[in-house]
This record gives sequence, C-alpha cells and structure tokens, in this order.
Amino acid sequence: MNSPSNSVFLILFLYPFAFFGQVPEIQPIPTAELLEINKKYSELERVASLRIQENPNDISSFSNRGDARLFLGKFLDSRNDYEKMIELNPKLEVSHWRLGIAYFYLSDFSKAARQFEIYHQYDNVDRENGIWRFMSQYKDKGLEYARNGLLLYTQNDRPPYPWLYGMFAGDIKSGEVFKRIKSKAFSTHYETRVLFHADLYVGIFLELTEGPSSQALFHLARAASNEYGRKSGTFMWQVARLHHARLAKIMSNLKE
Repeated sequence: MNSPSNSVFLILFLYPFAFFGQVPEIQPIPTAELLEINKKYSELERVASLRIQENPNDISSFSNRGDARLFLGKFLDSRNDYEKMIELNPKLEVSHWRLGIAYFYLSDFSKAARQFEIYHQYDNVDRENGIWRFMSQYKDKGLEYARNGLLLYTQNDRPPYPWLYGMFAGDIKSGEVFKRIKSKAFSTHYETRVLFHADLYVGIFLELTEGPSSQALFHLARAASNEYGRKSGTFMWQVARLHHARLAKIMSNLKE
C-alpha cells in the first residue's frame, strides 16, 4: 500500500488545518484495490442488466445497476437508470437524492439543485442534502445565489453537518470544522467516521471556492483513504474516491 509513515499520517490526521503551504500528497487507494472495486461493480452491473432483460419493470434492478454504474463513473448511464425508476414509479422522485448526484457530475446543475430541493420535502433534517443543493446552485449561479438559497434547518443533525453547513454558509472557516470535531473528544471509531464526512465536504468546498488546489486534493485524499469509508464502502465513500480521482486528473493536466 502506498501510504505515509504512521507518524506522519498521525500528524496529518489530527492537524489538517496546520498546512497552508505545500500539502503532502496521499495515494488514497492502492491500484489493486481499485481494480477489485471495478471488477465488483462491473459484475453487479452485468447481473442487474440480465435481471432487467428478464423483467423490464424491475425497479430494484434499475436501482442496483444505477448505483453500480455511478460507482464505475458512468454518470450518464446511472442517470438513465435512476430516471427509469421514477418513470416506473413517480412516487420515488421526491426521495431520489442519488439522481441529484448523477445530475451534479453530469454538470446538469439546475436539475441537481431541483432534485435536492424536492428531497428537502422528504427529509428536512439532513443537512448533507442541503450541502449538495448549495454546491449545485453555486456551480449554476455563483456563491451569492447559493448562500441566499440555503435550505433552512431547525432540527439537530449528526456531526459534523451543523459545522459543515456553517462553513458553506460562510459563518466559520474550514479549519474550525476540524477544531470542533477534536473538541468533542469522540471515540476513535466515531471520530474517524465524522472526519470522513468533514474531509469530503471541506475538500469539495475548497475546490468550489478556491479552484483546484493541493489543499482541496489533500482533504479529498483523506476522505478516500478514510478507514471508515473504505471498510463500509458507502455511497458517499464511492463519491469521495471518484471526486478525488477527478480533481487529481484536473490538477495533473494543469501541471502539463
């Protein structure tokens, strides 16, 4: 595995806000692991496709194939499967945040923003959804419009989302998010989980507001290499590794 030494990793893990100059590069996922991920979801895509051939109205198979395709970076195909789910059952539209993410990575930001907006009718607690709406509106119409359009939340949410939402709103700096996480003295296991979400959205926020940068790439690499994310393989961890790979490619092209 290509990773820094334990001592260096510990410093970076605890104090990401200490680096304001050149940021160390992290290779988040070994090539062999990426090949296994590709193999796994290619097979899931194949199996789901066979089931759809047998039953063209199988919503579950369209859902499974849409996820597999998104995890493979096939955002257009993923979007088509998610939209097919809604065609088969229109009641699914209001809760289909995954479709919003497919729209986002296809640069269809107005549709993405609308998808996250209607999801708010389904779940008005989850600030992560509000962050995606902000990001979509930012990409579509700029910072001022996105901040003026921030969804309103009145109930408590899981950490670190209240702090992240404050960062997107402009109330706190990105480094303050990590300070607040440390001040809570979470268990090691839970802190790792909280840091995954923090690194993912701090990385995307920095890319949005400052452009491609080593700081943004650093946080996205930490999210992609996060132990909780890699062990759980959650939807958002898949997004983290894809977004990191996308930004790494952009920055590599900028250097050429």
